[in-house]
Amino acid sequence: MAPTPAGYHRTRVHVVSDVHGNARDLARAGEGADALICLGDLVLFLDYADHARGIFPDLFGVENADRIVALRTARRFEEAREFGARLWAGVGEDRASVIEEAVRKQYAEMFAAFPSPTYATYGNVDMPPLWREYAGPGTTVLDGERVEIGGLVFGFVGGGLRTPMRTPYEISDEEYAAKIEAVGEVDVLCTHIPPEVPELVYDTVARRFERGSRALLDAIRRTRPRYSLFGHVHQPLVRRMRIGATECVNVGHFAATGTPWALEW
Repeated sequence: MAPTPAGYHRTRVHVVSDVHGNARDLARAGEGADALICLGDLVLFLDYADHARGIFPDLFGVENADRIVALRTARRFEEAREFGARLWAGVGEDRASVIEEAVRKQYAEMFAAFPSPTYATYGNVDMPPLWREYAGPGTTVLDGERVEIGGLVFGFVGGGLRTPMRTPYEISDEEYAAKIEAVGEVDVLCTHIPPEVPELVYDTVARRFERGSRALLDAIRRTRPRYSLFGHVHQPLVRRMRIGATECVNVGHFAATGTPWALEW
């Protein structure tokens, strides 16, 4: 590598995704970096590795969490929905307020842990309307938008596509494609979900294909960004691969690893 010219400042950003309640490590994730990028899923509704953690077991207990994880892992989604509906029936008409109160508690902790500056977009389990209440002046929330960091243009597209899981921020393929189009040509394309490539969307522990975006894949092939960064798939078959000129990187399940992915230029 050529030596850095005198007076030239190299830029370093740390990138995280799928934080799922890990505020302790999030508070340290920006150390040594010029900025932190977060690609969503701050909320921990149910930890598939530890069924005692999250909003669901707090409300309904670990035994019921075990049951619903088993049903979803077996792809028995209709049974899982019926089982969940019976549990939520006991909460009554206050379901929405109970969930919002629990999410607000997590968001207060998560956003307080963000360093300054942080650039963030939503994951599929996030609740976008609440973010503006918790994002401080050092946190910039972007969705279908661009920002310049250290001379490179970063584009951000949040959320996920519709699935049988029915998580809070799932949108139509058309709406997602419109956000990808709005971002246009960038140096680094930052999304919560990966492009629709089998090796990138298959979760080896859950043993299922998650939803990736065909529009994102088409944009990568067409606009050739230097990097495509994403999360969503916690244990992918492949964490990194090239698509043409673009390095595609799953930046990791931060809740489990506690370690950000670093990009320096």
